[in-house]
Amino acid sequence: MKTLYFECLSGAAGDMLAASLLELIPSKDEFIAKLNALNIPHVEVSAEKTKKCGIEGTSFKVKVRGEEEDGEHVRAHEKGHHHHHHTKLNDIKEIVSCLNINENIKKDIISVYNLLAEAESHVHGEPVSDIHFHEVGSMDALVDITAVCMLIDEISPDRIISSPVCTGSGVVHCAHGVLPVPAPATAFLLKGIPIYYGDIKSELCTPTGAALIKYFSSAFVQLPLMKIDLVGYGMGKKDFEKANCVRALLGEEEDSSEQVVELSCNMDDITGEEVAFATSVLLKSGAKDVYVSQIGMKKGRPGVKLSVICSEEKKSEMIQLIFKHTTTIGIREARYSRYVLDREEVVVDTLYGKIRGKRSFGCGIERIKPEFEDLSRLAIEKNCSIKEIKESFYKEIKK
Repeated sequence: MKTLYFECLSGAAGDMLAASLLELIPSKDEFIAKLNALNIPHVEVSAEKTKKCGIEGTSFKVKVRGEEEDGEHVRAHEKGHHHHHHTKLNDIKEIVSCLNINENIKKDIISVYNLLAEAESHVHGEPVSDIHFHEVGSMDALVDITAVCMLIDEISPDRIISSPVCTGSGVVHCAHGVLPVPAPATAFLLKGIPIYYGDIKSELCTPTGAALIKYFSSAFVQLPLMKIDLVGYGMGKKDFEKANCVRALLGEEEDSSEQVVELSCNMDDITGEEVAFATSVLLKSGAKDVYVSQIGMKKGRPGVKLSVICSEEKKSEMIQLIFKHTTTIGIREARYSRYVLDREEVVVDTLYGKIRGKRSFGCGIERIKPEFEDLSRLAIEKNCSIKEIKESFYKEIKK
């Protein structure tokens, strides 16, 4: 599986993400020329090699009416120069609709901007239609978002995942006063994403970076087992003791992996019938696996340990069901990486009839196993042994 992994140890900003992806394509100058040819109003884009802490990477630069965007610079304009034009979401949509790019990229751009507008609307308590962006900042963000969407379209990964996001800490000065880091809009966008402060007192993750990471990433995990083909370093504008960059890793995952949650509890006051019923309910409700272990508990009492494997999305539902259908008063949680083979269902036409089978493959391994329900059904119908039917199944497979 072709996987793109964003490492956000120094946060995430639109220009850093764009620069990291730019390093993953062979024709960087051609892409910059294509971006400038879109004729986004009053914008000029360039990219140049730069170093942070001895590491060479790319810096993505955007000038709007000859000004290069800078957070403090834009905030100063917001405070003291009201003659600058402010762009609303509908203005952005109008600009995007006229760009000479495919409709999928336009959809991605608008979807990212919708996330930004929703965050600003929530923070300021205003309708999305009334949210506006300062001209320099909004055009810079539009170019960053457009570049990232175009580059991801060109790279075409099968999966995009990210590390937990470092936000930085401290405060940030803006038109509304002094605000905590992450800024309110950024914090809203990062809901549901694992984040941490890190040791740098500065704004590391911007709203644009947060919106892009949130939109494109399907998971926020440690680097999975994968063979790296290309590495890109997207450099930020600020300098710190550690390299201020986003690192993009492109490669092939060796096998399919996912993050799973294990929920477990110990009980010495539940009957076997109740355990069996709870197991059945949990499996039918979407648990990946449920199993029971015999254990010894305090005062020498025999007991059982119920273990439930599920996805993060199913965790809350599983917790509720465990409390509802068992006698436990406490549940433990652990997280694991789960590596699985790809699977597909096959149907094999045998001497005794059709038998469904499960084909598993990957990591140089392939195996096929017949469904036991079909074996037992045919054994009864044909008045023969399961062994005979299973041998017929594998005989047809080998043909």
